[in-house]
Amino acid sequence: HDLVTHSTDDAVIQMSSGCLCCTFRTDLAKTLRQAPGRFARRGQLWFDRVVIETTGLADPAPILHTLMSDPALEARYCLDGVITTVDAVSGSDTLDRHLESVKQVAMADRLLLTKSDISNRDVLTGLQERLRALNPAAAQIVTENGVVDPALLFGVGIYDPKSKSLDVQDWLKAEAYDQLQDRHDAKIKSFCLTLDNPISGDALDAWLESLHRFRGEDLLRIKGIFNVAGLDGPVVMHGVQHTFHTPITLNQWPSEDRRSRIVFITRDIDESELRETLDALTGKVAIHKV
Repeated sequence: HDLVTHSTDDAVIQMSSGCLCCTFRTDLAKTLRQAPGRFARRGQLWFDRVVIETTGLADPAPILHTLMSDPALEARYCLDGVITTVDAVSGSDTLDRHLESVKQVAMADRLLLTKSDISNRDVLTGLQERLRALNPAAAQIVTENGVVDPALLFGVGIYDPKSKSLDVQDWLKAEAYDQLQDRHDAKIKSFCLTLDNPISGDALDAWLESLHRFRGEDLLRIKGIFNVAGLDGPVVMHGVQHTFHTPITLNQWPSEDRRSRIVFITRDIDESELRETLDALTGKVAIHKV
């Protein structure tokens, strides 16, 4: 916080009682609930965005759980996205030794590669291929000397509160999961499932509930667009491990493609396992890999 230039002494909140991790969520939620009152004058907020920076190897899941499950926070904040910085010099070694770093990559919407100016080109290329295998949909931004356009970091979520639009196709990036070859991280799998036919709301609820209850810890990331029987528009949902964000129902489909598409990043969950559970709940609906 001493290295951040800001306009007032209160523009940066430092929580000094510990690292921002699973044991610190109560303090985080309290700070976020109090921020609108603390940084406002005559009913006008002084800020448009909150940036939460964690310690280097923090597990992002508990923090995301706090933001996605607290009704008071959901009423005031919309989760824009997760940005993970990856050291271009030692990133592969960190991924080998720390599961937390793998989860940070899997849950990211943007991957910011740092120290590219001092990294070996072959090392950087290999790291980028590995990151692409872990999270094909996350945009990779290579920086030099820490310089990056802020516009690339913000506004990465699917919901634009100004235009009320949902760019689902760009957010889902289902085509990025085609023909993945690199399986350096054997336990971590990335894939996209599709359903040609509509799924009943009851079957969808039962499927998501079973995944949440029995395999939630291993669902590093799930996001999808569903064709639910009886609805004119698709249902968009996403989740991180045990936490699923409130689904959003769109008024219309973003394209002529009416298939349900579900993107997964999992740990020790095979694609066939998800097929079988879904088939059992949907009466053997045809499902295949994109």
